[in-house]
Amino acid sequence: MSSRHLLLALGVALIWGVNFVVIDVGLAHFPPLLFSALRFLVAAVPAIFFLRSPGVPWRWVALVALFLGVVKFSLLFSGMAAGMPPGLSSLVLQAQAPFTLVFAVLLLRERLTRRQVLGMVVALVGLGVIALDLGATSPLGAFLLLLGAAAAWGVSNVVMRRAAPPDMLRFMVWVSALAVLPLCALSALFEGPQRGWDALRTVTWPAAGSVLFVGLMATVVGFGVWGGLIRTYSASTVAPFSLLVPVFGMAAAAVFTGERLTPLRILAAALIIAGVLSGLVRDRRPAVRAPGPSSTPGSTPPARTPSRAR
Repeated sequence: MSSRHLLLALGVALIWGVNFVVIDVGLAHFPPLLFSALRFLVAAVPAIFFLRSPGVPWRWVALVALFLGVVKFSLLFSGMAAGMPPGLSSLVLQAQAPFTLVFAVLLLRERLTRRQVLGMVVALVGLGVIALDLGATSPLGAFLLLLGAAAAWGVSNVVMRRAAPPDMLRFMVWVSALAVLPLCALSALFEGPQRGWDALRTVTWPAAGSVLFVGLMATVVGFGVWGGLIRTYSASTVAPFSLLVPVFGMAAAAVFTGERLTPLRILAAALIIAGVLSGLVRDRRPAVRAPGPSSTPGSTPPARTPSRAR
């Protein structure tokens, strides 16, 4: 990876990590469902008028809009509004990795390697350490909402893998557009139109800035650059940089909000990141082939060199 692309990958991880602190600022003013709707509105408009169709069947766009746009971010923002600190939220959300593996097995009939199973166990132990550190007075309900958000993200990852969009930026803009109306409806139903109107009528500069940052920087710029890096190199090369998101998130929360980095939380971060990384590393053992043109049942085909974008 060139030095320029390395800086871009680090920059996206930094944006996505700091994003959790910015979300916390927005949630201090907006109710969570309305804030999520505004985030996707900013991500979709005006970009949607300058981009072509997503390039995949609309059913895949609708499913990702449901699980990622509506369910994941509704649970994430609601959990943070209920008391989950931003740095810890950035870490707990990494549970999406083991959830993705589980759903890939259930929905795509993929087979897990021993290394992936071990990685899931290590990551789950890290989540258990977080639950232990939260203690009896902590917002357990908010923690469960974050786990639900991670599970919804796992489902959307499997759907996106099946859809294989050719351009992640276009895909995410259309996903954002489809998520706006359901989120507005949920906000009106559960938060009330008056509460939403009061938040919009009395909006402050920090609140407005948080919507713009989360919608434009974290969504449009972040996914645009990330998708470009994956097309240039490969998912296996770029994906490990996402492990820096909770590192930047917890560091930003410690600096800007005074969130404590307890020894248990540092241990949990190490376990979760190690578990996720274990699932990303490919098994490089050579395939075992039987005599003849076909390989033996259950053998692993030889790894192909990732092709680079032309």
